[in-house]
Amino acid sequence: MSKFDSEKVMPRYFMVAVVLTVLGVAILGRALYIMTAKKEYWTEVADRLKRDSVSVKPNRGNILSCDGQLMASSIPEFKMFIDFQAMKESGKDTLWMEKLDFICKELHEIFPEKTAAEFKTHLEEGRNKVQRDGKVGSRHWPIWKRRVDFNKFSMVNSLPVLDMPFNMTHVADGYIVRASFKSGFNVEEYNARIRPFGSLAQRTIGDMYGAKDTARCGLELSYDSILRGTNGIVNRRKVLDKYRNITVLPPIDGADIVTTIDVNMQDLAERAVIDELKKIGGDLGVAILMEVKTGDVKAIVNMTRCADGVYREVKNNAVADLREPGSVFKTASFLVALDDGVVDTTYRIETGSGVYHMHGRDMKDHNWRNGGYHNISLPRALEVSSNIGVSRVIDEHYGNNPEKFVDGLYRVGIATDLHVPLVGATAPRIRRPRKNKRGQYENWSKTALPWMSIGYETQIPPISTVTFYNAIANDGRMMRPRFVKKIVKDGETLMEFPPEVIKEHIAKPQTIKTMQTILEHVVSQGLGKKAGSHSFKVAGKTGTAQIAEGGGYHSGTMKYWLSFCGFFPADKPLYTCIVCLKKSGLPASGGGMSGLVFHHISEGVMARYLKLSVEDAHDTTSVVIPDVKNGDLVAANTVLGRLGIKTDGGWNGAVANGQPVWGSTSRNSNSVTLSPLKMSGRTMPDVTGMGARDAVYLLESKGMKVKLNGRGRVRAQVPAYGQKLEPGDLCTLTLN
Repeated sequence: MSKFDSEKVMPRYFMVAVVLTVLGVAILGRALYIMTAKKEYWTEVADRLKRDSVSVKPNRGNILSCDGQLMASSIPEFKMFIDFQAMKESGKDTLWMEKLDFICKELHEIFPEKTAAEFKTHLEEGRNKVQRDGKVGSRHWPIWKRRVDFNKFSMVNSLPVLDMPFNMTHVADGYIVRASFKSGFNVEEYNARIRPFGSLAQRTIGDMYGAKDTARCGLELSYDSILRGTNGIVNRRKVLDKYRNITVLPPIDGADIVTTIDVNMQDLAERAVIDELKKIGGDLGVAILMEVKTGDVKAIVNMTRCADGVYREVKNNAVADLREPGSVFKTASFLVALDDGVVDTTYRIETGSGVYHMHGRDMKDHNWRNGGYHNISLPRALEVSSNIGVSRVIDEHYGNNPEKFVDGLYRVGIATDLHVPLVGATAPRIRRPRKNKRGQYENWSKTALPWMSIGYETQIPPISTVTFYNAIANDGRMMRPRFVKKIVKDGETLMEFPPEVIKEHIAKPQTIKTMQTILEHVVSQGLGKKAGSHSFKVAGKTGTAQIAEGGGYHSGTMKYWLSFCGFFPADKPLYTCIVCLKKSGLPASGGGMSGLVFHHISEGVMARYLKLSVEDAHDTTSVVIPDVKNGDLVAANTVLGRLGIKTDGGWNGAVANGQPVWGSTSRNSNSVTLSPLKMSGRTMPDVTGMGARDAVYLLESKGMKVKLNGRGRVRAQVPAYGQKLEPGDLCTLTLN
């Protein structure tokens, strides 16, 4: 190994260190030079190059109701600021101080919540802050802390000093359009989403996250890519301290979506649900109205009682809530049994005195304290919603083969995943029995099937239940719930979403007919009477279920899920509707509470379809022959002839030279008498009984001046009839 020669190596290391030190000092010096002496030059270069191309946001599409009414749209909103430093630099500070009192007075007129003195104190605070420290925050001083609409913005912009060119910051677009700094007036523009019908169907239509232009829920989120449109590109060049925008790629505005929601039906359903919730002190109310043939959702209501006691749409419970449906599920249980042929409508069930011991647990009917229903038929078991009747049928025929019953539930469509186009929508959960290798069922007790048959041990959202009942109303054809009909833009249809069939037949045609009849009897002679109507037939099923919270059913104040699902008119179904209410404590009745809401909704909807004959509208006490004013007999004769009313009297209908024929009228039992008026050129005609227009025309044609008092027919005239006239005389007519 060679010996280290420090005398030769160390001078070399020293030279390298010196060179690197000199180089570092030179770099630091150059940087300091650029930061100080060349700062203005490089700042201008940066301004020329900064954000050369920017993205431009398009206009978001609208959401429309089924008949084209606007349910959600975008409008600009503004936040207004003053840059007092820019105002001072432009020499407008003196003018500002001269006009300050007037500006504050006008601001108070625009925003009455704040006095002129408060505005003056606030604005002087911002001006003094700039003069004291010149901080950026104080150079962006808010005139009004909240956003304002275009009208108020225009009013502020018209005030002295503030009416000069200003800066506009497009918050949603992410760039600043610079104008002259003459006034220091700065504006931030936001793209605000509004709903002309307020909170109507709010959770279904959806919300936006303010200025972020980001959809939060509902159709706004599900169809965000369609509503949003496509960003454009603007190339920006700075010329003489002003930016010039050159459009490279124009933005493409979003398309509009036409929903299936009917505004009138939605309003009707919301009011019916809220009224009943207030009446019973309910916590939650859900209603869905569906068109039978298409599956169109015409109304969807989700009302939750908030902490302040007001009912609002907080969550789309209609599509997101998984709950044990209760007795409305019994229809599916019997439909499976009837379709499998294990029972028919003549089948009889012994329900005893209302309490039946089933696999170690007591199954009870709602009237067990009154002695029960004893021996009843299968249709009657559904009419009176007998828990024992339904569970005994299913347990006796499927107890040894529960898979067959659950397969039947999937076959009739109650467990179908509907793929609802709303974020948060859930599919039904009906668990299947599973056998282990030893042939034994795992996590499946003997009581599972009986309690499942009456609506427990399953979790089904209301949208699935109403879709199932809609299939029964539609003769077995199950339609997918439709929320959007088409996508349009500039009056042209870009895409249509036709009605979609999920299952062509959920059961045999005869089974469906039988179930339709039974459901009609539930309303006409069963527990669903309050859901019925005197004007049309209704079919449906009631449901009252205890709600399991915290892992079980607890004593104390029990919570109940009350429901009614059905369709109307039962003989020719047009709509299917489900109403679900959540309340605490007794009384709790699906038929008496939810059924009553169903009644109000169905009656209101069908009022649009009921047509009465003309004979029904005829009033025997009414006057058939109209009361005709005196005046132009030609016009009166024409109108009466068009109405088919006979005219008679001294005038035969002849018109001389197209001139009016003046006269009086009188009403008879089946005709109107028209009598010409005898007039002399120099005497006052009789204009009493005439309308103001005819009377004035007649008198002015004779050269008279007319003064009117009151309105209606002529009651009195001065001069009187027959008095001599001279051209230019004044005639005063009193009308009533």
